[in-house]
Formats: sequence, C-alpha cells, structure tokens
Amino acid sequence: MSVREIPMYIDGQPVMSQSQEWRDVVNPATQEVVARVPFCTSEEVEWAVASAKTAFKEWRKVPLGKRMRIMLKLQALIRENTAELAALITEEHGKTLPDAEGEVGRGLEVVEHACSITSLQLGELAENAANEVDVYTMHQPLGVGAGITAFNFPIMLPCFMFPLAIATGNTFVLKPSEQDPSSTMRLVELAHEAGIPAGVLNVVHGGPDVANQIADHQDIKALSFIGSTHVGSLLYNRAAAAGKRMQAMMGAKNHCVVMPDANRSQAIDSLLGSAFGAAGQRCMANSVVVLVGEAREWIKDIEAGARGMKVGPGSQRDADLGPLVSPQAKERVERLISAGEKEGATLLVDGRGYTVDGYPDGNFVGPTLFADVTADMTIYREEVFGPVLCVVSVETLDDAINFINANPNGNGTSIFTNSGWVARRFETDIDVGQIGINVPIPVPVAYFSFTGSRASKLGDLGPNGKQAIAFWTQTKTVTARWFEPENVSSGINSTISL
Repeated sequence: MSVREIPMYIDGQPVMSQSQEWRDVVNPATQEVVARVPFCTSEEVEWAVASAKTAFKEWRKVPLGKRMRIMLKLQALIRENTAELAALITEEHGKTLPDAEGEVGRGLEVVEHACSITSLQLGELAENAANEVDVYTMHQPLGVGAGITAFNFPIMLPCFMFPLAIATGNTFVLKPSEQDPSSTMRLVELAHEAGIPAGVLNVVHGGPDVANQIADHQDIKALSFIGSTHVGSLLYNRAAAAGKRMQAMMGAKNHCVVMPDANRSQAIDSLLGSAFGAAGQRCMANSVVVLVGEAREWIKDIEAGARGMKVGPGSQRDADLGPLVSPQAKERVERLISAGEKEGATLLVDGRGYTVDGYPDGNFVGPTLFADVTADMTIYREEVFGPVLCVVSVETLDDAINFINANPNGNGTSIFTNSGWVARRFETDIDVGQIGINVPIPVPVAYFSFTGSRASKLGDLGPNGKQAIAFWTQTKTVTARWFEPENVSSGINSTISL
C-alpha cells in the first residue's frame, strides 16, 4: 500500500510542507504506516495565518445568505461522503466503522446548525430608547480564529469549531491531531468543494511548537481547543496572555449512577456501551458506574456483559470496540490497570494482553472491570482513556451525588432511573455541566451548547449552540439619533443624559 503524504491547506490549495520533521501515521490494528504528516515550520504557520488575515477582509462582507448556502452544500457533501470519511477514521484511529459513521453524523449536526446562520447572527433593536434615539446591536466576526483538536474525534471535533466560526464571518486556521489527520483533511477538501473561498479555511500540522505559536499569535483573535487538561491549561494561559479569546474543553471523569428502580437490562447495556465504545477513548465516556442500594447486586450482570463484548479491528463491523490509537496508549492503559490491582481494587475482568486472531500487532486492550474502587485510587483519579470501567457502590442517592461532586472534573454524568423525582433531584444537585437521564453519553445536539464545567472546561463559552455564536462574534452597540436637516441645536449639554 502506498503511504500518503499529508499536505497543509493554505490559500485554498493543498501544499506540501518543507519541514524536515515528519511523523508516521499508523493503523492501530496492524501497525502498518498508512501516511506521513509534517510538523510544519514556523514560517508555514505564519503563511497560514497571513492567508486567513487577508481573506477576512472580503469574507466578513459576504452576505449571510451566501454563507448559509455554502454550509448547506457542505452538509450535503458530508452526507454523500460519509462512508469514505468513516473509513479514514477507522484506518487511522481504530474505532469501529459503525462508531466512525456515528461520529460523522454528530459532526454533520453542527454543520446543519451552521446552516441557520441567517437566524443565529441577528442583533437587537430598541426603538426610541430615548427621545428619537434608537439603540441596536450587531454581532460581527472577530477576525482570524483557530482550532486545535484531539485525536479521538477527527471529524466531529473540527466540526465543533470551523463551521460556525466561518459561518459567522471569521476565517480559520486548524491544527488537527497528527495521529489521524487524513479524515480531517478530506473534510477540509469537501469544505472547499462546497464553496469556501481561498484563505478562509487553512490547515497546519505539528506538535507543541505549532500549538504554542497559534496561542501566541497576535493576529489570531480566538482559539478553540479540545484535548487533555495539561495541554489545555497551558494553552489557555498563553492565549490569555496574548489577549485572545479562548475555550478549552479538557479532561473528564464521568460517572453513571444506576438506581435500583432503573430498567436493568437497558441500564447495563447503556453503561457498557458508554464505557467500552471507541475503546474508552471518549472524553464523555462513562468510566465510573455508581451502583446505589440494591443495584449493587447487578455487578455480576455487568461482569457478564463486559466479558461478552467483542474486540476486533475497526473494519470488522460486528466488533464492539477496536484497538487503542497507539502502542503508547496501550502501555499507559495497561499500566493503570496494574496500578488499580496493586492498590486494592477487585479486578473482575482483565483486558491486558488481549490478542485478536490475524492482528498480532494491534493495540488491543479488552474490556476491563474493577469493583470496590475508592476515590483515592489511581485508576479513579486519572482519566484512563481506555476500556476500563470502575464500579463504586453507595447506599443512597445523596451518597452518589456527594461522591460525584467531590471529583474535580465536571464534563458529563448520567443517571438511570424510572423516578422523575429522583431524576429532577439529581439534575438540580449535581455539579456537572452535562447530564443524561437514561442517556449514557449526554453530548447534547449541536443546537445546544457543549457545557462541561469545573476542571473539564476553561472559558465561559463552549462549542456549539448559542454560546458558539457568542464566542466567535463581538457585539457592537450603536446608539443613534438622526436630526431633521434644518434642526437647530438646543445648546451644549454637558450631562450624560440623552
């Protein structure tokens, strides 16, 4: 198989980097090198930003209706090319094809939301706020925006960023993950096919040096980041020091509460799918299940379900989970499993050393289940980002709420119950940004904002929904009075009164 060389995308064209540093992109099921990606030079990043800055002068003036029609064309192209995009995700990330197709669908939701830009970017007007004085607002683009995405959703995460940024009149510089860039690059090609002009959407590749240059750059006015807490915190501080707007969606430790009145089979199937789907490589995976009261007796069913899940290459459609993205990720997850065992958690299902016939070099870790997990254990404190489910047992709903609220992260949580009173109590008292009620992964639809909280988020405004419109625009308020041509001044007024 030929090895793709991943280009940059600048001034509306794919461009090969002149960098001397390139990294292999590897199929995680086989270790086969499928592509090579450059770590762009500082000059190439400057070129991409300059291209976006120049394009902004004209793009900001493009009518809302035309921007909307480009987004309508893009959503149609994504639909037509879903199979190709999903195959590229699976080849480089490892998640199963059905899961990859679902990811494309979630990204598509954001593009569809951007098609409503003619309604979303409206201002407000107060007629006669004072005597013959009107006050109105305009929501105008900021300029050059930028996005830095993690490896785990190479289509969905870029869609969380550039469609709404561009639809609101900004131009954009995107740095996708160097681990699985091909699907992102295909998405960018489709965006240009839809009619996005040259320079409006640019792509560079690289590691910390490129990310830092983006965070520091004075011509970039806003930065969206999705990734680890460590990197997000560093970039947030750099971006703030450079005077730019930033949103950072970061690490998580998500909990799924199961009440004894829940539908037993539905709850167990849901929490297993949430914990082990995509091999646990989701920031919204429910990696901790909190069994309340008599629901503690369900642990044998959870164990049986975990043992029955099928592991295989992502191209195998009946597989429940594929490999981890890299050998380093596999080594880290297995090390954390060993730490959990050493620190006293009960290892019910051990996924270490998992092999799949025909794929001896794959980064496979099987579903792993721990019971008797406590808050001081490494397996609980760290975000595993692998197919590991921790079981915590408590007596009451209050115990579950207090346990979850004591965790520093606040990305997502779920509860399974048939009681409306319990569900309402949970959603009121829990200190977490995104809540699922009988929904295992509570990522909201794209016309609602992504609302992680506490240590999982930096910045007031999240991706998607109304918050994204506010993030990618600045509000101008105009106070206007128009005089009749022959109007004579009534004299100097030195007060603040209108």
